[in-house]
Amino acid sequence: MKSKVLGAAVAALLVVSQISMADAAELKVFVGGAMTETVKKIGADFAKASGNTLTYVSDTTGALQKRLQSGEKADVLVVTAAGLDSLEKENRVAAGTRTTLVRALIGVAMQPGGTAPDLSSQDSFKQSLLKARTVSYVNPAAGGTSGTYFEGLMKKMGIYDQMKSKIVYRNQGSEVADAVAKHDAELGISFIAELAPNKGVKVAGPLPDAIQAPTDYVAGVAAGSANAAAARAFINAMTSPSGGAVFKAAGLTVLPASH
Repeated sequence: MKSKVLGAAVAALLVVSQISMADAAELKVFVGGAMTETVKKIGADFAKASGNTLTYVSDTTGALQKRLQSGEKADVLVVTAAGLDSLEKENRVAAGTRTTLVRALIGVAMQPGGTAPDLSSQDSFKQSLLKARTVSYVNPAAGGTSGTYFEGLMKKMGIYDQMKSKIVYRNQGSEVADAVAKHDAELGISFIAELAPNKGVKVAGPLPDAIQAPTDYVAGVAAGSANAAAARAFINAMTSPSGGAVFKAAGLTVLPASH
């Protein structure tokens, strides 16, 4: 009798397992560079708990927009608020799924043991830039939010012409950090959340308040996703207390998850 009961229990578990496997979704996540490390960490826990699998396409918000415009498919979008605004206008985001996540700050990476830039004011930072041998940031042509802002900032400060020969362009913030770590650049400018994961650099700090450019990141379900329910569940995981803890640990400011 016991063997029959045990056999029935095992059979039931196999059925549940098969159903779970059948229901598991394969989510494709388009994620902006500043959010990649944190989203992947949250995604790893989500995958274990849900049985879903996640693959990531990490790039600048501008590059991700171009991928969608060219017909590439995604399930979850994690990009700047301005980027999602544009995608919503193009009807590339499922209605009612926009969710606010975090605010990111632009910072400065330096070589450990190097001379720290003076970030106490706009003028002192300007002088630090002029003294630097080389400065890396994301090429605006790559669609990077931080790089576009920083290049415009140098023009506003009237030093762009003096800095042109010192610029070390990269295509993502993680590559900016790598340029500093490999001594290809003395300073690197990008979102702190992209610079900090690289153990070969030291984050000197955020840009001075007067010239800081806080950038909000949001999430949404891609229009036409075949896995909309699972995509929504992953966004909910990002706005959960545990998800918020991951973001906070990376120096990101968690915002109310307004829709």
